[in-house]
Amino acid sequence: MGESSTRSTLCFLSLLLLSQFVSAAVEDGLLNNGDFETAPAGGFANAVAFGDGNKSLPGWTTNGTVELISSGQKQGGMILIVPQGEHAVRLGNDAEIAQVVELEKGSEYAVTFSAARTCAQLESLNVSVGSASQSVDLQTLYSVEGWDAYSWAFQAAEEEGRLAFKNPGMEDDPTCGPVIDNIAVKKLFTPDRSKDNVAINGDFEEGPWMFPNATLGVLLPTNLNEETSSLPGWIIESNRAVRYIDSDHYTVPQGKRAIELLSGKEGIISQMVETTPQKQYSLTFTLGSAGDSCQPPMAVTAFAGDQTQNFHYSPTGNATRQAGNLTFMARAERSRIAFYSIYYNTRSDDRSSLCGPVVDEVNVWGLSGSTGLKARGALFLGLVLAVVASLVA
Repeated sequence: MGESSTRSTLCFLSLLLLSQFVSAAVEDGLLNNGDFETAPAGGFANAVAFGDGNKSLPGWTTNGTVELISSGQKQGGMILIVPQGEHAVRLGNDAEIAQVVELEKGSEYAVTFSAARTCAQLESLNVSVGSASQSVDLQTLYSVEGWDAYSWAFQAAEEEGRLAFKNPGMEDDPTCGPVIDNIAVKKLFTPDRSKDNVAINGDFEEGPWMFPNATLGVLLPTNLNEETSSLPGWIIESNRAVRYIDSDHYTVPQGKRAIELLSGKEGIISQMVETTPQKQYSLTFTLGSAGDSCQPPMAVTAFAGDQTQNFHYSPTGNATRQAGNLTFMARAERSRIAFYSIYYNTRSDDRSSLCGPVVDEVNVWGLSGSTGLKARGALFLGLVLAVVASLVA
């Protein structure tokens, strides 16, 4: 083999190895020491707090007072909550942790993380990558566990980004501050519209990373950016979050994912769908229960164009799902569809954790020609399946 051929082969192998490294860097899942279970130099027992710019917290740089806490650790008479595993970090006033992550420029990503409030009542967390940022309110406790998993989405402006979590320091007590754990990133893909359904991601199968052992789902906080959402195609246009759930831990009407509507009228999901003015459409969806001991009554309000209708969850027999249908006339080239829970529901087993009805299989069909027939056929099939399920039960 000649020198030129050898050099070419080495260049090819180098590029191949580089491409594999870059691909590995953007894989979905837990970040480098995203669960804070990697011991610092000297071990966990000798590493409690890290100061400005300290790099002793494996995988992360720190600014301000960042405390590495352990499960069961107390502050005064309060036990600090560690969401998962044995360790997590707590951010003091104006404290920050950050990690540089490899990205694909122009792509959208969702960051999933667990967070718990400590002694402050107005705690929040600023999450950012470059110039993109969002403040996540931690004031509302959605579960009796004392912590929740959240998600936030961003579009990569460069090939790498500095992912940062900062405590904005809203409280005077410097010993208070949010606890963070289990940080993961997932690259998002926006599903294509089907030929007959103008709703995007109506089955909610595309969304943020969910840990296999996480039983609380993922909260999607307020996000009014239609173009960048951790639930592609949808906007969370409310004061409170909605919950993204999976079939491993909840009852899901169809597929692996669905949305549980929390907080009554303060938890709204919506989407602007492409429509033809003066054409009639049908919004169909499945209404269900998450199987999480949510206390009745449960009901949703559905919006489609200028039409609104309430749907009460009242399945027959042992059925866990029922079909909903709302017909509307499009007035413009884009029409809004939306859902929120009518009631403020809590679980019967603890009377504290927020819950609500489940929405899945959202479709918007044009009611003309074969498309209209398919829409009516799909609705009829849903009703038949519900009746059959109740009879079998």
